[in-house]
Amino acid sequence: MQQDSENLGGQIPAGMTRQNFITSALFDRTFDEGMALVEETARYLDGRGREEARALPRKASMLYAGESMRVTTRLMQAASWLLVQRAVRDGDMESGQAADERYRLGSREVCLGACAESTEMLPVALRDLLVRSDSLYRRIARLDEVLFGSGEAANSGARDHQSRLAQAFGTD
Repeated sequence: MQQDSENLGGQIPAGMTRQNFITSALFDRTFDEGMALVEETARYLDGRGREEARALPRKASMLYAGESMRVTTRLMQAASWLLVQRAVRDGDMESGQAADERYRLGSREVCLGACAESTEMLPVALRDLLVRSDSLYRRIARLDEVLFGSGEAANSGARDHQSRLAQAFGTD
């Protein structure tokens, strides 16, 4: 599974359509991996992660809070995108609806942003979840681009919204 997931980086089959993807083994593996990572992360953050966070010094505790939110945001976005694709596959949603901006992968600024500080002071388990959630999010972002086109509609970061507001009100 890991090897197939890593092969996605830049190796999405030419001419892959949405329908081909959502009915493929690649989709099934990505879906299963994403949902398993969501469950694993929830168990960690609600259990051992909570205990580990209490034992951290103040600075590390603040970093833990921010990075655990980043993991959660990545996985929420990835799971939502995967669930929309499954809804299309199962006939519960029209394919054209899945291309609508509100169903595209969002929060790219937060999810792809780099941590301002070294994460070495964080618990190993959280660092592992950060790496794995980043990998999953980036793979789904590439799929979103290939299957639905330009990231312009999919970029729903804060700066993008501020830029649109500035343009609308002529303040840029």
